[in-house]
Amino acid sequence: MEAKIPGALGRTGTIRTPHGDIRTPAFIPVATKATIKSVRPDEILEVGAQAALANAYHLNLQPGTDVLDAAGGLGRFMNWPLPTFTDSGGFQVMSLGAGFKKVISMDASVVPNDAAVAPNKQRLALVDDDGVTFKSHIDGTTHRFTPEISMKLQHEIGADIIFAFDELTTLFNTRDYQETSLERTRLWAERCLVAHRDLTEERSHRPYQALFGVLQGAQYEDLRRKAAKDLGSMEINGQSFDGFGIGGALDKENLGVIVSWMAEELPEDKPRHLLGISEPEDFFTAIENGADTFDCVSPSRVARTGRVYHPDGRFNIPQARFKRDFSPIDDECTCYTCQNYTRAYLHHLFKAKEMLYNTLCTIHNEHYTIKMVDDIRASIEQGRFYEFRDATLGRYQAGSNVR
Repeated sequence: MEAKIPGALGRTGTIRTPHGDIRTPAFIPVATKATIKSVRPDEILEVGAQAALANAYHLNLQPGTDVLDAAGGLGRFMNWPLPTFTDSGGFQVMSLGAGFKKVISMDASVVPNDAAVAPNKQRLALVDDDGVTFKSHIDGTTHRFTPEISMKLQHEIGADIIFAFDELTTLFNTRDYQETSLERTRLWAERCLVAHRDLTEERSHRPYQALFGVLQGAQYEDLRRKAAKDLGSMEINGQSFDGFGIGGALDKENLGVIVSWMAEELPEDKPRHLLGISEPEDFFTAIENGADTFDCVSPSRVARTGRVYHPDGRFNIPQARFKRDFSPIDDECTCYTCQNYTRAYLHHLFKAKEMLYNTLCTIHNEHYTIKMVDDIRASIEQGRFYEFRDATLGRYQAGSNVR
């Protein structure tokens, strides 16, 4: 911890890895299958990314984690020189198990139903106390994840920061199920620590990989605090967690208070990664309440559907009013896209279904998101977080349709 937000839990800091330091708070772009869709690694470096996060589930299915291990690890495989993260595959327990998309926020007013499945979806994953059995979304073959298998796969992928295997519940689950799942995740965390220590010793020819424990508990304060206390103090044969992931579907209206419950219980000298957020208001809320790093597919995903970020709010390039608009997405933006292309040209590329559209708008959205968090970090260092928050969100939330 280097600087703090007065009267709050937010702070700046540095995460040190074998492939470089990460200055926090920081946004980590998602390279699900060892690529950030439609852009080259050097283009993501140019927009200021400090690290990238890949998905253990997807890389296990294709091309296989043994291929990445033989290549020298994820970074070498994808030609990425900076730090890398991998998630554990635990998210697939929810997304494949019940068919829900990866969202940080769900409606907390829903009637709990442990058997809930998303509309027009079928259950593809079954959870038991030992692990998860699931069908591949690619070819329907059956696979098995346990804490030990997840650790093995992530060690073979070779990311600098890896996550313990957990069960991700939804806000549809009952309180009783949340309690059962939390205990299951706690026991899995213990097994992950044991497996991680053994694999680290076996693979001493590889750089050390930091292991983050994942905290669940949905919208319940006692469960969230319990998870933070349990994993924050967990140590087996001298091995403890190097940091923590804040996971689970959250009621977005209570994002800040939920993050604060865990931050208050966790060790101050270890980083906290909040999984799956990327909206400006979420960054300010989460950082103020103690989150250090973030990842989300949203900047690249919404770019591919025609939506781009702007200080006055997000807007849709395909709208007819941009057909003859020869200004950049954002006059103030220094990204490659805004320095070289107009809204009219991007509108044309989208309508023509040209692949270049995806590249140019992904570059802009990733740049906007990374810079937003970088600017928040600078505001903390300069002692003006609250002033910067109010000015930035005031403009972003009030400026829709003023472009």
